[in-house]
Amino acid sequence: MLTTDCDLECRYCFGEASEDFVGDFGGFSVDYCLPKHISYDFGQLKRFCGLDPDCVLIFYGGEPLLCLDDVRRVMDRVRARRFVVQTNGLHLAGLEPEYLNCFSVILVSIDGDESLTDFYRGRGVYRRVVENLKWIRRNGFRGEIIARMTVMEETDIYGQVLHLLNNSDFSFSSVHWQLNAGFWNDFEKRKFQKWSEESYNPGIRRLVRFWVDYMEKYGVVLRLYPFLGVARSFLNGEERTLLRCGAGWINYAIQTDGHIVPCPSMWGMRDFYLGHISTAHPLRLKKIFVGEPCTSCGIFNVCGGRCLYANITKRWKPEAYRLVCKTVENLINAVACEIPRIRRLISAGKLKIGDFDFVQYVGCEIIP
Repeated sequence: MLTTDCDLECRYCFGEASEDFVGDFGGFSVDYCLPKHISYDFGQLKRFCGLDPDCVLIFYGGEPLLCLDDVRRVMDRVRARRFVVQTNGLHLAGLEPEYLNCFSVILVSIDGDESLTDFYRGRGVYRRVVENLKWIRRNGFRGEIIARMTVMEETDIYGQVLHLLNNSDFSFSSVHWQLNAGFWNDFEKRKFQKWSEESYNPGIRRLVRFWVDYMEKYGVVLRLYPFLGVARSFLNGEERTLLRCGAGWINYAIQTDGHIVPCPSMWGMRDFYLGHISTAHPLRLKKIFVGEPCTSCGIFNVCGGRCLYANITKRWKPEAYRLVCKTVENLINAVACEIPRIRRLISAGKLKIGDFDFVQYVGCEIIP
């Protein structure tokens, strides 16, 4: 985490955070006063990452590209197998191509078409992001660009994902989405049940059918990460998966003060500090796993738990969170129903199992 600052005030992030300093966090001690920027010595980060021969370093925030000098400094000094950035996309053109083109993956926050993205994120954001993405492609970026959608009641999931795949200005080859559900103390103010049952769940089923129809027609597996990850598990016969984002067991977050937490969403939660980069070993960190009600759930072996932060903090009551679990069950069942058709395409030589491979643990939660 390069900074806690961000230059946007999105409805589902800043907007909700400003209203959410009430409610029970389960008695957790939270430090709301982390340094705005990195306060530790970069040599400590170099030492820490150097202990992991397969280090993947993800720049995160706030908005990490508000700290372009720190990005350059880290990439110059720290050896990593991959560099990744999760960004709002507004400052990509501020980083020279010799740095940008060293990223393996860029995850860009964009929520669908111009109208929806600007509604959630601010007027003019969509157009600025698209122009920056075109600029980095013109300047030689050949890595993967993933559209990272935040999804809530104003989102028509089917229509908005198709827009990102087929946009005439800039089409994404990879799309991921995360439901804004269970992170804030906001359920009573939402229309989540009606939207999830009448719009989102049917939209997911329709989108899965489109995804497999596209395979059938073109012999191409579109990189829709929630479907890709679940289908890969079924095709490979995985009997159980851990939390699919890797948080707390293979993926960790380094705060601006150097303390290590299981997940960026758990910044400042002192009860879950797992060490400091000045002394910790990256391959010997304590592992934090989800607990109930996830571990007793019938789809736990496929889902893996959805979200460590939501599972621990329980911002939504159990009956409300069960609605979220129903969206996961709906997605898993929709993909499972299409596995026989996918297997037939593989048997016919139109697809390969390898077409469903992807780089794991770089910021795609898989389970929305």
